[in-house]
Amino acid sequence: MLNIILYRPEIPPNTGNIIRLCANTGAQLHLVKPYGFEIDDKRLRRAGLDYHEFANVKQYDSLDEVVSALIGARIFSISTRGTTSYCSPVFQDGDAFLFGQETKGLPPEWLTAQAPERILRLPMLADSRSMNLSNAASVILYEAWRQLDFIGGR
Repeated sequence: MLNIILYRPEIPPNTGNIIRLCANTGAQLHLVKPYGFEIDDKRLRRAGLDYHEFANVKQYDSLDEVVSALIGARIFSISTRGTTSYCSPVFQDGDAFLFGQETKGLPPEWLTAQAPERILRLPMLADSRSMNLSNAASVILYEAWRQLDFIGGR
């Protein structure tokens, strides 16, 4: 099983879309508090919470707590500051993909503590700032799942 970690998500439709993504791929979703919305927010429900029963969603109070829960998993940070293409690693079952806040990204101290090959970047045009969070999660999760021959898929 692959893992998606959302660090302090702020926009309900993004989190809802990612819940739906995880429900359709079998990925585990880890949400790190605080959120920029209430978990029962109507926009969150509309975007994906109706898939909540099909998705495996866990909530944590801190990034350290989720890292401890994922002992043995390789954690790849997704950042516009990364230099490694998301296509470069050979992904393994159990890998985790950490996405930061929509407005701030991941904490700089987290990124500086990571090996450069574990900070992945999606290619974009030179003048682009970033991709939408749920779109970026889809691209990366599907690449990892493709490398695993879509285990469990049909």
